[in-house]
Amino acid sequence: MATTNDRILLGTRKGLIEARKTNGAWRLGPAALPGQPIAYAMRDPRNGSVWASIDHGHWGVKLSRRTTDAGEFAEVEAPKYPESTGAAAKYYWVLAAGHASEPGTFWVGTEPGGLFVTRDDGATWELNEPLWALCKEHQWSGGGREGAGIHSILIDPRDAKHMHVAVSCAGICETRDGGATWRYVNKGLRMDYWPAEEQNKEYGFDPHFVALAPSAPDVLWQSNHCGVYRSADGASTWTEISEKPHAYFGFPITPHPRDANRAWIVPMHSDQNRTTFDGRLFVLRTDDGGKTWREQSQGLPQEGAMDFPYRHGMDASADGETLAFATTSGNAYVSENGGESWQTLSNNLPLVYSLRFA
Repeated sequence: MATTNDRILLGTRKGLIEARKTNGAWRLGPAALPGQPIAYAMRDPRNGSVWASIDHGHWGVKLSRRTTDAGEFAEVEAPKYPESTGAAAKYYWVLAAGHASEPGTFWVGTEPGGLFVTRDDGATWELNEPLWALCKEHQWSGGGREGAGIHSILIDPRDAKHMHVAVSCAGICETRDGGATWRYVNKGLRMDYWPAEEQNKEYGFDPHFVALAPSAPDVLWQSNHCGVYRSADGASTWTEISEKPHAYFGFPITPHPRDANRAWIVPMHSDQNRTTFDGRLFVLRTDDGGKTWREQSQGLPQEGAMDFPYRHGMDASADGETLAFATTSGNAYVSENGGESWQTLSNNLPLVYSLRFA
C-alpha cells in the first residue's frame, strides 16, 4: 500500500488532520484525536493502519493507532525504558514501519536517544540496548530539545537488517545486523559549534533530518546544522552540497521517490535568525544531486512570511509530482507539479509538527 498523491496526514498542536483531494480540490477533514498534540503521524504502507505519537505534556507521551479508515483511534501500549536505565521517554519523535518482510515490526525513535522496536504489532516493545549503550558511553546531548533524540529511522528496502538512524546530537548511526551492533557514519560532516580540537570526533554532529532516495537506497540526503549533505555510498561518506546563502540552513529535506538526483529543501536564514530570507517563503530544488539549486516560489507568500516547517513538515507523494509542506504558524501548501507552482491548503491550522502523504 504505497502512499498516494491525494491524501495527507498533518500532525498538529490540536489533533490529527487529514487532507484529501476530491473532485480536483483539496479539502481538510475534521480533526481526529482532537485537542491532542500529535508529534508525528504516518500510515503503515504494509496494512494501511495510521499511527500517531501524542505529546500530552503533563500526562506524558502516548501512542495511538487506527487500523481502518472508518475505525477509531485506540491507545497502543507505548515503549517504556527499563527501570535499570533510569530513563523515561519524554518524546516519541519519529515512527517507522518495519521492512516489508516483517509485517509485525514497528520502530519508534525517542528522546532521550533510545530506539524501540515491537515485533508483535505494538503488544510489547524492546529497547535496542546496543544503541542505548552507545548513547550513554558517549553522553549524547540535545539538539534543540532537552535531551538527545532519534528523529530519522531509515530501513534499507533491500535488507531488513540494514538501518540508519539520525540523532540530535550524535550524528548518523548504521547497523547491518538488525541492531546487534552499530557504527557511526559521519565522515565528511562538520560541527562548527565545537572547538577545532573536537572536529575529528566520530560523534557529536547535529543532523536536522536524513532521508534515503527510495529509487536508489545507497543515496542519502541530509539537512544538518552545518549545511546540506548527500551520500552516494550508503552514508559511508558525506559530501557537502550547500550553496550559500540560501541552500545551507533548514530542517526538512525531501528526496524525489523516483529520481535519486532530485530533492527539495525549505531554507531558513540561519541558526541565529530562524526566519525566512527577507520575508520570502520559497522552496529550493536540485535536479543534479546538489550541484545546483533553483528557487521555486510561485504561489507562496513573498513578503511578510516568517514561518517555516519543522523537520517532519515536508513530504512528497509516491510519484514525486505532488509535494506539500506545513509550518509552525499553521500554513500549509501543496504543489502538484514538482514544486513549480504552489497553492494554499490552509492558513488556519494549529502549529504543524509533521506532514506525511498517506
